[in-house]
Amino acid sequence: MISASVIIPFYNNVSFLKLVLAGYRRQSLTDFEVIIADDGSNEESVAAVKDLMDAYPFKIKHQWHDDDGFRKTIMLNRCIMAASADILIFNDGDCIPHQHFVKEHISSTKPGTCSTGRRVNLSKTLSNQLTTERIEQGILDRSHLHFIWAELTRSGDNARQAFYLKTPTLRRWRNKTPKGLLGSNMSIHKQDLLNINGFDERYRQPGIGEDTDIDFRLQLNGVTVKTLIHMAIQYHLHHKMLPRPQQNDALFATIQQQGTARTAYGIQKSASN
Repeated sequence: MISASVIIPFYNNVSFLKLVLAGYRRQSLTDFEVIIADDGSNEESVAAVKDLMDAYPFKIKHQWHDDDGFRKTIMLNRCIMAASADILIFNDGDCIPHQHFVKEHISSTKPGTCSTGRRVNLSKTLSNQLTTERIEQGILDRSHLHFIWAELTRSGDNARQAFYLKTPTLRRWRNKTPKGLLGSNMSIHKQDLLNINGFDERYRQPGIGEDTDIDFRLQLNGVTVKTLIHMAIQYHLHHKMLPRPQQNDALFATIQQQGTARTAYGIQKSASN
């Protein structure tokens, strides 16, 4: 049995997906599958994904549903059920993994523990310079001078987190303060997600539903969140950010008030929903 199922949300941006998959081609631990969580891409993009499925040393699954607006949480739940592994790793389709990304998540994630890293936001210039070949050659993992300069000049967000730490003492020191879950960089045992019935599918806008809500309900259910800063590193490709509508905030406020870990609007549907 494989060690992990990597779930990558996707919508039409094939050029970004190729860069992300290039990052997975060079992973130091290769015992994983990739599941493309396709939230309704068009026929051209679906065909391109199909062409990619046999081009990599790891197995790629493609889950797709009709385009009916933002339904990411619905597709994520579908991919949870399609996953072959006990450990699920979530990594967005615009985030390139560091060489040891999968290894760090697998070694850190135990039953009852959810692990989360952060992401280094790349500049537009560096993003435009990337190719699959350069990523597979390890350009991002070796761009130390670039990230030092980005940190000094404040030209890159979270640039300091691009540096991979090997020393256990430094790792513990850097991660002594817990952080909230980041939906593009998290791992968890499948059963821990099933225990809260997965993602709440009422979130029909980006933000909160893929991480903040899950973070809150997992911890209500006794799951510990472990941070992997400078360990599970990912590089976020530059693009225009989606708006974060207020509807999500109102829904999350209601969920906080109710204080219930298991959603009635997740993987298993009740007859009244």
